[in-house]
Amino acid sequence: MDVIKITEAITELCENKRIPVVGIDGLGGAGKNTAADRVCEELKEKGIHALLLHIDDFITKREVRYDPNVPEWQCYYDLQWRYDYFVSVINKAKRCEDFEAEIYDKENDTYTLCSYPVRRNTVIIVEGIFLQRRELDGVFDLMVYMDVPEAVRLGRVLDRDTYIGDRQSITEKYENRYFPAERRYVKEYHPETSADIVIS
Repeated sequence: MDVIKITEAITELCENKRIPVVGIDGLGGAGKNTAADRVCEELKEKGIHALLLHIDDFITKREVRYDPNVPEWQCYYDLQWRYDYFVSVINKAKRCEDFEAEIYDKENDTYTLCSYPVRRNTVIIVEGIFLQRRELDGVFDLMVYMDVPEAVRLGRVLDRDTYIGDRQSITEKYENRYFPAERRYVKEYHPETSADIVIS
């Protein structure tokens, strides 16, 4: 993982743009969260104030994203995230204003209001899946894509996503819900070619 390459690109961006927003995109199990954490650490050492947001903090409530009348993969692709709300939050941050955001509480299926400080040397890092969709056009000043083969990612999530159940249950959920949506995203948006930086 070329964290230094990403950090250098962000540092250069910070010199030319006020409150830049950087996306770390990738499919399930690609290592987005790990990369984002390490980038934030590197930026902190450089004296840059990094705010890390997760697109999964902006998901819809369970009754919406698990609509029984919609195919499971399509629920994930079309109903999972509150894109309009997320964009409104980012737009406020770009004006160099402290902001509040309703962050999803998975255990209680509700939202908690959290506050975020914005300074003149702030960069916003957003990690998550499907960040290059048209719903998010114009949000990001720099896009990183973590390009990891599906078989490798499946091996990772089998060890990680034990909250789903045993290995068979995890595999079935990915094959029914996540992988079909991911394949649709790759076919529709070609994220591996449209990102500014690709990490294989």
